Amino acid sequence: MKSLKLIGLTLFASLALSATTFAQDITVAVAGPMTGSESAFGRQLQNGAEQFVADANDAGGVLNKKLKLFIGDDACEPKQARSIAERIASRGIPFVAGHFCSSSSIPASEAYADGNVLQITPASTNPLFTERKLWNVLRVCGRDDQQGVAAAEYIVENFKGKNIAILNDKTTYGKGLADETKKALNKAGFQEKMFESYNKGDKDFNSIVSRLKRDSIDLVFVGGYYQEAGLILRQMRDQGLKTILMAGDAMNDKKFASITGPLAEGTLFTFGPDPRKKPTAKAIVEKFKAKGVDPEGYTLYTYAAMQVWAQGAAKVGTTDPMKVMKVIKAGAWDTILGKLEFDAKGDIKQMGYVIYKWDDKGNYAEIDPAI
Repeated sequence: MKSLKLIGLTLFASLALSATTFAQDITVAVAGPMTGSESAFGRQLQNGAEQFVADANDAGGVLNKKLKLFIGDDACEPKQARSIAERIASRGIPFVAGHFCSSSSIPASEAYADGNVLQITPASTNPLFTERKLWNVLRVCGRDDQQGVAAAEYIVENFKGKNIAILNDKTTYGKGLADETKKALNKAGFQEKMFESYNKGDKDFNSIVSRLKRDSIDLVFVGGYYQEAGLILRQMRDQGLKTILMAGDAMNDKKFASITGPLAEGTLFTFGPDPRKKPTAKAIVEKFKAKGVDPEGYTLYTYAAMQVWAQGAAKVGTTDPMKVMKVIKAGAWDTILGKLEFDAKGDIKQMGYVIYKWDDKGNYAEIDPAI
């Protein structure tokens, strides 16, 4: 009986110690489209978050505690995003890196604000995300009213006197970027010949392509994601159009080339200066490459978002979201993207966009200096 009692006490002590150890861990989250049509970008966010957590834990964690990672899948669906946000808040998780789609980040941010969660998006570019005076939102990427200007300036400089069309997929991101590009073009005295929308998920664009052909469009700007953009490009080529396709940062995944093949050659898109080339990112890029992972797109942006949070928490000595947010906005933070500072809204002060061009081998490279 004594031995059974001793075994029971030992087991209880072991469980208690395990619970104490678990309680000392800090759970942080990454949220984005881990499934669905934008899952390639969810993979980017998850890769960046997992690498940061591994590196942070190897260095002793945050506030001398190990990090655990909660992964939330919103499938780029607004209702699902809000549901994930409420789940993250209910678990007492103090920080989330996410989401990817602006249509997810915006409704999720309201649940995070109510649930006391600090949110840093690596990728959501719609201006509304930081324009609602929420206390809890930051982004380490640029905004569509910056990205649209960069696209417009390139078009004005390189396609003067040419016929331009602007398309959008009606999403918060796609329509927002198309509107900002149109606004910047029109301000520069450049009038597009066609402004049209389609539904995200469409596969048949032949009627739109026929209009592009009828109007002799030289360049079509697509506010939308790479899946539909890739199909538009293929169907343009099928109809014999040599029209150049240009789009925004949602083209920044090599799966675009898996849709188009060599037809991708000459396609343009806007994105920030390639973080993989920054000296500050060299060591982390090498870690990814050693694992056979190309840290393209928003992978390193996610890593940087988590760096900012971790440094803020370390400086203030707590994970309390409001206290961490206050110190983040007051400081400058060394990240793999370089030194980052934020304005009162939560936007970074250092952001330039460049133009990238795809080649026929499924690669892309910068062609224009930062604007």
